[in-house]
Amino acid sequence: MSTVTSSPWAAAPRDRRLGRARALVLVWLATTVCTSLVLPGTGLLEEQRPRWVALGAVGIAAFAVASAGAVHGAVTPWTPPRTRRAWIAALVVASVASLALVAPVAAGRWATWAWVGAGIVGVAPLLVTWRWVVVVASVCSAASVVVAGLVGGSPVQALVVTGGIGLSVAAVNWAPVWMWALLLDADAGRDARARLAAGEERLRFARDVHDLLGHSLTVIALKAELVARLPPGDPAVRGEAAQIQRLATTALGEVRQAVHAYRSVDLHEEVTAVRQVLESAGVRCTVVGQAADVPPDAAARLAPVLREAVTNVLRHSRATWCRVEVRLEAGTDGAPGGDATLTVRNDGVDARPADAHGSGLDGAAGRLADAGGRLRVERRGDEFWLRASVPAGTPARTGGDGP
Repeated sequence: MSTVTSSPWAAAPRDRRLGRARALVLVWLATTVCTSLVLPGTGLLEEQRPRWVALGAVGIAAFAVASAGAVHGAVTPWTPPRTRRAWIAALVVASVASLALVAPVAAGRWATWAWVGAGIVGVAPLLVTWRWVVVVASVCSAASVVVAGLVGGSPVQALVVTGGIGLSVAAVNWAPVWMWALLLDADAGRDARARLAAGEERLRFARDVHDLLGHSLTVIALKAELVARLPPGDPAVRGEAAQIQRLATTALGEVRQAVHAYRSVDLHEEVTAVRQVLESAGVRCTVVGQAADVPPDAAARLAPVLREAVTNVLRHSRATWCRVEVRLEAGTDGAPGGDATLTVRNDGVDARPADAHGSGLDGAAGRLADAGGRLRVERRGDEFWLRASVPAGTPARTGGDGP
């Protein structure tokens, strides 16, 4: 198959800009296809025999409908493959039928079928690879020359129209579709980078947990096996059981400490990390404020919110820019102890309602509420806003979410 029907076309574009680009490509192709039908229609005006006017109109109309369906299916990713193949088959049938229906129209006065052949060559790059485009162009050019010889036309003129002009139309049709495919490739690459970053973070945490638990669980398993082999009344059973209990308690404490350290990443480091991730994904990121000034307790509350917000930007929108703002507000009359606020803005508004954020933000909102904070998301025109705030002096809960 051609470039336009490969893997980047597996799903419909979610970004408005990609949707507009696809619409522009469709308008471009519709214009070229309709234009290529004007000149075969001219042959109908030159024909004096009503019978051939009617037959020629049927042939041209059938070719127009089939080519429009095949082209639309080629540039519409969610078209079922079976439907796409059906339209291509219909185009082949209409093209062959046009030889009998259109070739005699305006015989000797106008190269009517040569222009139909040019239309076939023009849409070929959207349906097959360029190697097959050469084959299609050669077959159509040969058929055009034969038709011209049979109906008394000029073989040279027919060859120039079908071969030369047809390949020119093919290049004009192929160029915007090729650029559209590049846009989808870039969009798919950004999604892949986001998934890779999330996967790498999960693997890092999994390695940390494995390093903590691997040794302790191995020792616990060996001691449990030893206890199973000891006689029930052996005094050593109680000692081994006590050691197993201590090892399990120690391992549990280490895991809780690791999870707490994972969740309470320094906010300044977190802002730096998400900025690098966004920019690597092609999203321009602006950071405002001094995250390092936020007290550790409040930073521990806001860091997971920031991670989840940026994850949503990468996974659920098609943003081109993102603004992260961290503020430490003063209390009443300028006294310390105000709120620490995090604001994340981007232009990636999608089709979901503003309050239909995922379960990750729901959990973050609940944790903020436990600490007296709040989380709000909303649309403002083409922008999506997330604002989280928490009292700067509220201590972070360390053990409630652990194993």
